[in-house]
Amino acid sequence: LIDKKKIGSFKFRMRTNALERMHYAYVCYNAAQLAKKLNYNRISVIEYGVAGGRGLLILEEYAEEIKKILDIQIDIFGFDLGSGLPKPKDYRDLPYHWKEGFFTMDEEKLKSKLKFSKLIIGDIKSTSKDFFLKNNPAPIGAIVYDLDFYSSTKIAMSMLKADSKFFLPRIYCYFDDVIGSETELYNDFTGERLAINEFNAENNDIKLSPAYHLLAQATEVWHHQIWIYHLFKHEHYNSFISEPNQQL
Repeated sequence: LIDKKKIGSFKFRMRTNALERMHYAYVCYNAAQLAKKLNYNRISVIEYGVAGGRGLLILEEYAEEIKKILDIQIDIFGFDLGSGLPKPKDYRDLPYHWKEGFFTMDEEKLKSKLKFSKLIIGDIKSTSKDFFLKNNPAPIGAIVYDLDFYSSTKIAMSMLKADSKFFLPRIYCYFDDVIGSETELYNDFTGERLAINEFNAENNDIKLSPAYHLLAQATEVWHHQIWIYHLFKHEHYNSFISEPNQQL
């Protein structure tokens, strides 16, 4: 039986911005809503950059809650090198802020805590190449980018060029390292922001756009960290999902 009190609690905490890592809940829930409108019964969510694994554990919790509300299965994949950050390749990886060895993972300890998430361990340069062949994932509807570097983020983003059957027509994304402070000084010419700008410049049929509906509110920092992939050539991109009767 569905625990209606628990469902209400999750939705209420979403509306009041009271969930841990609200951005995780936001991208997962809205991806699931879009999937249901398009008659999908299963989607995938990816986290690039797992580290200690707290993010995956939160994603699992939210996936279970969303399944109760929307009756949709959410599979979760976590990509990580395992041994911590590699050595920055050049200035674009911000070596004045990131250092080799940061964010190491205790893989066995994390595996013992995870319920159903699948870890993809290894260099993203290699794991990105055979991920779809090995896992045949349900359509990806939400992505969390937390690889820190420009170089690894750019490789991860290139996976969007795979067969469109592996994606929803619009994908909710969160980028962790795009705001920062006076130390990081994130900008459009290094790090994740450079990867975003280059992706848009290099691709005609897939574009990343800020979530302007969130920027119009701009009540939380994470509102500035949400982007949406638009896969314009996706077979369902033009499928109608809005209110059926909009006549005044």
